[in-house]
Amino acid sequence: MAFVNPAEVIHTLGIKEGSKFADFGAGTGAFVLSAAPLVGVTGRVYAIDIQKDILLKLKDTAIKAGITNTKFLWCDFEVLGATKLPDDSLDVVLISNTLFQLEDRAGALREAYRVLKPDGSLYIIDWSDSFNGMGPSKELIVTQTEAQTLAESAGFKLKDTFTPGDHHYGLHFNK
Repeated sequence: MAFVNPAEVIHTLGIKEGSKFADFGAGTGAFVLSAAPLVGVTGRVYAIDIQKDILLKLKDTAIKAGITNTKFLWCDFEVLGATKLPDDSLDVVLISNTLFQLEDRAGALREAYRVLKPDGSLYIIDWSDSFNGMGPSKELIVTQTEAQTLAESAGFKLKDTFTPGDHHYGLHFNK
């Protein structure tokens, strides 16, 4: 194993036909593009990012690939209600390689909690170390313990952990 492989990891997130899935901090959309076929025609994928240019590029990529079950939401998901998704509407939220970039990590987790169904799952994947100039600098890393504390403070309960890559940790929470 090396770095996170979104096409492989997405299969461990419990996404299935009909699921409603959001990627908070979708970036270039590797998880979004991998999730779209899994949710099928009855499901929905939400690509959420604050960087409009990256989100527009992702939208173009999805259109060219014939993906029609994805919505692209330009917003600051650190703000409660900013995604404009209904309360208790999603099955799975993913926050991958994003926590270390956020100013209000607790705010992002509160928004994830708000939009997840009562039995919904939150997955956090982030850097466990600084690796040869890739990923965040050491002082920006959000440790696994810190991420777990933040999620639990937002109301989540840790279900299990997983290893998505050699330099990342994975946490699975339930609402």
